Amino acid sequence: MKLAKRKLHVDGAEELSLLLGNFDGNLDILSGQTGAELFVDGEDILIGGDDESVETAYTVLDKLIDAIARGEEIDKAKIVYYVSLAKDGDVEEVDKLAKGVVTITAKGKPVKCKTLGQKRYVDEIAKNPIVFGIGPAGTGKTYLAVAAAVGAYKNKSVEKIILTRPAVEAGERLGYLPGDLQSKVDPYLRPLYDALQEMFGLDNYQRLMEKGAIEIAPLAYMRGRTLNNAFIILDEAQNATKEQMKMVLTRMGEGSKMIITGDVTQIDLPAGKTSGLIHAASILKGVEGISVVNFSHKDVVRHPLVMEIIKAYAKDEHRK
Repeated sequence: MKLAKRKLHVDGAEELSLLLGNFDGNLDILSGQTGAELFVDGEDILIGGDDESVETAYTVLDKLIDAIARGEEIDKAKIVYYVSLAKDGDVEEVDKLAKGVVTITAKGKPVKCKTLGQKRYVDEIAKNPIVFGIGPAGTGKTYLAVAAAVGAYKNKSVEKIILTRPAVEAGERLGYLPGDLQSKVDPYLRPLYDALQEMFGLDNYQRLMEKGAIEIAPLAYMRGRTLNNAFIILDEAQNATKEQMKMVLTRMGEGSKMIITGDVTQIDLPAGKTSGLIHAASILKGVEGISVVNFSHKDVVRHPLVMEIIKAYAKDEHRK
């Protein structure tokens, strides 16, 4: 095997410190991901190993330096993601992630895309009235949809944000739970509450809820309505039946946008029931104004182990 060596210079002690991480931990992660050997020599990083490992490590380090210059934090998830892109020859595409802010949270933090899949999703939301976001947990489907809804409300593109999801399961049998309807459905809508409160701030969120500018309700409550000038998000749509999916899609009125999100590997429908998400994405794909965006394990932005768990389950399903 042919061995190679390369040297990457880093300008400045602060930039080098951010790149290396605590106790050079980032280099250890990169070495583990690429197989290259990495050493620090002053403000230079020395890279050794076989040709492919060295080139991958060098390319990733170069892109991480660019990310630091943009003010981004370097963590394990980012390093793992950049390595996966480098191995596929797509790492140059990460520069696109620096462009565009979906919205600003109540604390002034810009919400940006962290993966190319997320960037494609946000771009499709901007271009199309209806977008399906389908993929595993942790890919930011719901969070980015809420961010896009908040952005649309703030710039007055819509007058109302409506968030809905099947409660518990497609049949929405909530009777066995204690309390009134609101207390019964609240646990299932909690991720939506949390995202909205982060975007708007608690006081502003409560004010908008009181005046009806934000509505969060079980899917069954959408029946018989026409939703005009609204940004509608149907979350956990894999647990909607075909009938429910048709119902909610046909609620869309003038000036509205609809985002449907779900994970087709986590369907809780009774045996024999077809997921409305799978059915709708299949028959509506290719219809003008409707976009279907599929996320993969590479788009997971939670703990890096989540990506490995999703890959392991996918391999297990493939063997069956």
